[in-house]
Order: sequence, then structure tokens, then C-alpha cells
Amino acid sequence: MSGLDVDEAKAWGDLGHETARLLETMPQPTIAAINGFALGGGCELALACDLRYASSRAKLGQPEINLGIIPGWGGTQRLARATNLGFAKELILTGRTVDADEALERGLVNAVTEPEELLPRVLEVALQLAAKSPLALEAAKQAVNRALGGDHAENLAREAHRFGELFASEDAKEGLTAFTEKREPRFTGR
Repeated sequence: MSGLDVDEAKAWGDLGHETARLLETMPQPTIAAINGFALGGGCELALACDLRYASSRAKLGQPEINLGIIPGWGGTQRLARATNLGFAKELILTGRTVDADEALERGLVNAVTEPEELLPRVLEVALQLAAKSPLALEAAKQAVNRALGGDHAENLAREAHRFGELFASEDAKEGLTAFTEKREPRFTGR
């Protein structure tokens, strides 16, 4: 990266932003499995995911300040939203990395496992999500993504509107019927 000129650096930043945007906005939930270093761009891509799981050997951070630059793939924004403003400033301004336990304590990751348990845990969560209505997952993800931005009253109105719309779906009918029949629902995404 040291050989990039301004235009190349901006293009690199744009590529990272677009990748993170796709992770953040795709209809399906995204899960990061962190089993080592997630520093700089790696941390930023993990932050763009909906859920983040780490092994006990994971290290996370935004050390760009040590290179005379700043996070360029959304880290200044997503870290503050995932944790809190003070912690985000601390990591970004000092370049400090954190271990998995501190990342969990600060809300940067959802859970910490031993390295050999990380992928089975992430696959377990993925299977839980796969059993849900794709329509409801997409609507929930969109609503939560808006939670910290925009007008609060408008976000609540959008949530209520989408809640009502979902009742027209086959998935909602199946889910509500399965609940009353005390069985697992079989969602189709319609």
C-alpha cells in the first residue's frame, strides 16, 4: 500500500466501502468468524457483518493511525455503532488492539469460543438463521440497520408498516399456523 498515489488510495477505499456495503445490506444475515488477527480492513469487514464470533486467540483493532492514515473502509463509523463512541475513539486514535475477551466485553463480538469450537458455533448460528423466514430476516436486518440513523419516529413508522406487510406473506401464515399447532415452521421465502 505504501506505493499508492492519492487516486489509487481513494479507489482502494472505494473498493473496501463497496465490499462492506454489500455485506451490510445484502438481504441475508452475514456472520464473521474471527480466528486470528482482524486488524484494519479485516476488522472493518467484520464490522460490516451482522454477527461476529471470535476464537479466544482473536485480536481486533484499527491500527491505521500508526501508519499515518485512518480506517478507510468504514471503521470510523461502524466501530462507534457496534460499541460506543469513546471506545471507538480509543482504538482508532491510539491504534491499540484488543483481545477476544475485551472485544466481547465491549460489544465488538457476540461470543468467544475456543479456536476449535469457532466454526461449529458459527455453523450452529447459521443453521438457526437458515430456519427462519428469509422475508422476516431481511425486514429485521433492514430495520435494525436503520436504528442508529435517520429520524426515530420515521424508523418506527417504517417498522410498523413492514410488520403489517409481512402478514400478507406465506411465511407469516406458516409461522403463525405452526405456532398454534405447536410444530416447527417450514418457511419458503414467499
